Parts: sequence; structure tokens; C-alpha cells
Amino acid sequence: MTAVAMSTASFAADVDSIDNRHTHDLNPVVITGTGTYHRADNSPVAVKVITAKELKDAQVTTLQDALARLTTNVTTHTNGMGTFVNFNGVSDDYIVILENGKRVSGDDRWNRISMENVKRIEVFSGAASALYGSDAIAGVINIITDDSRELVSASSNTRSLNNGRMDEDVNVEVNTEKFSSRTSYTHHQAGNWQVNHYQEFEEGDQKVLKLTGRPMSAAFHSNNISERLEWRFNEQWSVYLRGSYYDYLTDRPQSATYFTQKKTTDKATKATTYTYTPKQAYTYDLHHRSYTYGGGARWSPNSRVHVYLDVYSDNYSSNYDYWQTGEAEAYDETRKRTHYTNETLRGIFRLADWNKLSAGAEFVQESLNSESDNIDFETTNTYNLFAQDEIKIVKGLEAVVGVRYTQNDNFGAAFTPNAGLFYHIGGFRVRASYAGGYRTPTLSQLYATDQAKTTARYTLNNPDLKPEKNHFFNVNVEYGNKWMSVSVSGFMNKIRDMINYRTMTSDEVAADAHLTALQDEGWKTIRQRDNIDKATLRGISASVKFLLPYGITIGGGYTFTDSKAETQTLNTKTQQYEVTESPVDKSVKHVGNVLVAWDKTWHKYHLNITLNGHIQGERYSSTYGFADGIQQWDLMTRHTITLRHFTLEPGVGIENIFNQRDTSPWNSNFSTINPGRSFIASLRMQY
Repeated sequence: MTAVAMSTASFAADVDSIDNRHTHDLNPVVITGTGTYHRADNSPVAVKVITAKELKDAQVTTLQDALARLTTNVTTHTNGMGTFVNFNGVSDDYIVILENGKRVSGDDRWNRISMENVKRIEVFSGAASALYGSDAIAGVINIITDDSRELVSASSNTRSLNNGRMDEDVNVEVNTEKFSSRTSYTHHQAGNWQVNHYQEFEEGDQKVLKLTGRPMSAAFHSNNISERLEWRFNEQWSVYLRGSYYDYLTDRPQSATYFTQKKTTDKATKATTYTYTPKQAYTYDLHHRSYTYGGGARWSPNSRVHVYLDVYSDNYSSNYDYWQTGEAEAYDETRKRTHYTNETLRGIFRLADWNKLSAGAEFVQESLNSESDNIDFETTNTYNLFAQDEIKIVKGLEAVVGVRYTQNDNFGAAFTPNAGLFYHIGGFRVRASYAGGYRTPTLSQLYATDQAKTTARYTLNNPDLKPEKNHFFNVNVEYGNKWMSVSVSGFMNKIRDMINYRTMTSDEVAADAHLTALQDEGWKTIRQRDNIDKATLRGISASVKFLLPYGITIGGGYTFTDSKAETQTLNTKTQQYEVTESPVDKSVKHVGNVLVAWDKTWHKYHLNITLNGHIQGERYSSTYGFADGIQQWDLMTRHTITLRHFTLEPGVGIENIFNQRDTSPWNSNFSTINPGRSFIASLRMQY
């Protein structure tokens, strides 16, 4: 009887633990879908949440890793130009990234987010331009940070792997009744690595391999420091200031060489010979810098009115950092400089118990100068008015309706709507929505010209480009209780007026004196960017999570995406445009993930063991074709030791347990650039 009683008491304690875990893991607060606060199970719009616990258990240190490992909507692809993110079948050009509801803009935006004090990541799938403006065609990712309530708190998180990989996050916070300060520093670095030291060449009907010094993954180091200050004058008024500085530099091997192939055919014998010449692989590193600054204020005269003012500026530069070689001196060449300014005034007004209105105005200014794109200085302004209304129709039935009016210097005026219905009864929730999205052409797309001498190709600018637009339809069904949640969503995304390169016909060239002159100079192909493409994506996502007794968590998800892109290509023989169909570039049809975790506490010691699996099918490339499917399994352990004012969290684990690698020759369409099985050691300290 005693044993039964002890077992029953233990099980009851576990049930109480599940009640607490349900609030934080299965039903967190979300804001991204509507711009207003809701519990996840009462949000009119479905939002996927990655919790702080999941981030710590998986020991992720970058936003890309967090999304790729812990969702099935996101896949990543890395090559010599960097890491690219694909969201629901389309590239990260169609994603808005927010930090605490405020847009993060500019290049390298993925690398500027410190993961150390993230409370949760909210992932909203679908168009959301009515609320968030340009680029919100595929979805919105909002990183919510955790504000300490301690007078002084400090934390440091260090993570080390093989191949020279190391990540460091340091945060210091100071809080008083009226004032708070948060300082963050993030460092990332990695070495060069290659899993296949050969490059493939074609010799007639055969293929030959030659050594290459070009790495599969280029070494780099980056540093980012940020500061946020806030003054709370009273319950009605508060103001803040923020700023950051980011520096990123590749560390490519200066001594690396590779081979170039030359084909020679003897006119008399018709014999073909191939010669290979070694050349220096790199002469420069890429150097990116960015500084941001901004501020804002909050005014809440009562519980029904909240007004926010936010001003933000991002200033980014990218340089070619040439090395000193021989007698030549090292020097820098500006690749491009961009400036982005956003000023937003918005308010949330509870007009009645059944009605909540969000409305505001936004001004965006962007400028660009680029030596490589032959842009001296170009700028564009966008003016926006937006409103979104949440209405409780009857008990259990709610509606969301919104619209944005946009006036842009280049393409004029546009309206972007959204609408949704939400029905809930007991643990069941059903959501259906439609939303429009748009993406303003970038200044580079509008004004850049490019001369590729090796291929005799000349690219013209096109200041008459239209914005890319889409229609997004989504249906979501969920069920949840204290120990489990299940969600299934189906979506369709129809994107039109997509921007791509259009080769100009011989008639167009002949009718334009400037184009004729270019052709006479030896440019065989003349093209310009134009709104010639469209895409349709259909998919279904399913996820499940169980919070079981005895500290066990089991979850997983699967996303199927069927994509079709249509583009116009010029038949050089007939001089007629032909429509070709293919999957969307870098899209993946099948993606799944698995999560198994166990938590156990003994007095002041807590143990977590987590197994994460990421499985994806073939990834399509419009240049290389299909890359093979890949899967990666990671086993992590986290040990938390709590002292009076100090917490230690050492961690050890194995990344890529089954040593999954892509050993294709250099310059292939790699399914993964992971160097193979790696052992991870980490240490988090918090005061």
C-alpha cells in the first residue's frame, strides 16, 4: 500500500508539472499573427511557437539553426555566397524578421540575433503585408526576448565544435524601478572545411577529377554588440533607445589554388586535348559592417488605449577586402552601401469588450550606392496607412479584417487586404484566412547594371518594375488539452509578377540605338529584370506534441509542399518566348522533424536529454537540378546546477550522430555542407 501511495503521489506531482508545462509549452502568449497579445489557443491566427526551453535543449546558437531544427516550414542551404533560408517553399526574400515586433532589415539580418536571452520565437506562416508591409509574402518570424526583473543579471553561453566552430553570447542587464539597460555581445566563428577535395571536369564523354583548394564552407568570424536603454516614467509613459554594431569577415585560405580547364581542337586531325592550369583561388575576403540606431515611446493613458512610436535606422556596407599579393598592396573596394529608415506610429484601441482595433502609419526610406552594380546613389520612399480589426461575433466565433494602403515613389498606390475567421469550442480550434502580400522591388533590382565579360552578357536596369504580389489561403485545425496538442494546416500561395531576368529579342535590340551599340561592342546577350515569373505553392503541415508524465516530451512535424514556377525564356532560334515549368528554386517537397526529451530534477541539479531529428527530401536548384535528401540527428544533454545567485549549465552532445555528409565534388548542389559527426561542449553561466 505504501508503494502504491508513493507511486500515486509521484504521478500526481507529474500531472501538476504537466499543468505548468502546458501553460508555457503548449499555450504560450503570442503576438505576431494580429499584433496584439493572445494565448496561443485563443489567437485568431495560427502561430507556431519555439520556446526558450526548446532552444536551450537543442543548444542552437543561430536563428537559422533554430528554425531548421525545430520547425518543418524552414530549410536552409549554404554555399559560397552564404546561408539561404527557404520558408514554405520560397526564399527568405519573402520573409519579414522582427525582434520584439520591430523589423530587422538589411543583409546579414539572420546573423545579428543573439539567441541567449530569447524567450520564444513566433513563426507565422502566410502573407501578412496588411500588418507588416513589404516582403511578408511567405511569413513572419518574430523573436521575443526575455527581460530580467533582477537588479543585476549577467549570463554567458559558450559553445564549441570541431572545424574551428565556436559561438559566444554574453548578456548584462541592469534594472531599477524606472530604468533598465541590456547589453548583448555575440561572437561566431568557423574554420574552412571540405569533405571532397576534388572538382569535376568533363573531358568528352568522360569525367575527370582535379584537386581544388576551394573549401566547401568558407571560414569566417563575426561580432555583434547591441545596447537597449529604457526609462519608465510612470504606468502611462516609457521611452527607449537602442543601437548595435555588427562586423563580419570571411577568412578564406590565401594559399588555396584550383584548376581551370582549356579545350583545344587540332584543325587537321580533329583531335581534342585538355589542359589544366593552376590558379589562385581567392584574392579577397568579404567584409560586412552594419550599425543600427533607433528609439521609441509607449503611451498608455488607460487599459483600453496603447500608442507606440518607433524609429529605426539600419546602415550596412559590404566590401571586397583584397589581400596584399606580390607587389600589389592590399585595399578595400566598396561592394555596396544601403541605408534603411523606418518610422512607425501605431495604436491598439479596445473599442468594446468584443472589438479591438490596431491602426497606424509607417514611413520607410531606402537608399543604395554600389560600385559593382554601377549605382552612384538611388533612394525611394514608401508611405503606409494600416488598420486591423478583431471582432468577437458570438461566443466562440471571431473575425479579423485588415487593410494596408501603400504609396511608393516607384510603383504608385496599392491596397493589401487580409481577412480571417476563428471558431473554437472546448479544445478544438478552426481557423480559415485569406491574406494578400507584396514585395517592393529592391533598389538593386530597379537600378543595377552588370557586365559579365566572360559570358559577354550585359544586364540593363529597369526602373519600371512592379511589386511582386500574392494571394495566400490557409485553413488550420487544432486540438489541445493539458498534455497534448495536434495541429494540421493546409495552404495555397499564388505569387505573381515575380522578378527575373528577361533576355531581349533581336527585334527589341534592333529597334533601340543604345542596345544596338551594346551589341556592336560585343555583348552577345542583353537582358533586363522584368515581372515575368509566377509561382503556385500548395502544402500541408502537421505537428503533434505530447507532455507525458515523468518529464517526457515527444513531438514531431511534417510539411509537404508542392510548388510550380512558371518563367518566360527566349528561344534564341525562333526569337519567341516560351513558358517553362519547374519546382520553385531551392524548394523541398518533404520535410520532417522529431523531438524526444527527458527532464529530471534532483534538488539543485536538473538533467535534460534531447534527441532532435531533421529529415528532408530532395532540394531543387534551377541551376544544378536536384540535391539528394538528407537527415541529421543530434543528441544533446544539458546539466543545470542552481546555486544561491548563480546557475551553471554545462552541456555535452553529438551533432550529426550518423555522420551524414554530402561528398559530391566541389561546386555541386550540396544537400548539406555539414562536415560530419561532431562532439559539442557548451557552458552557460548565469548570475
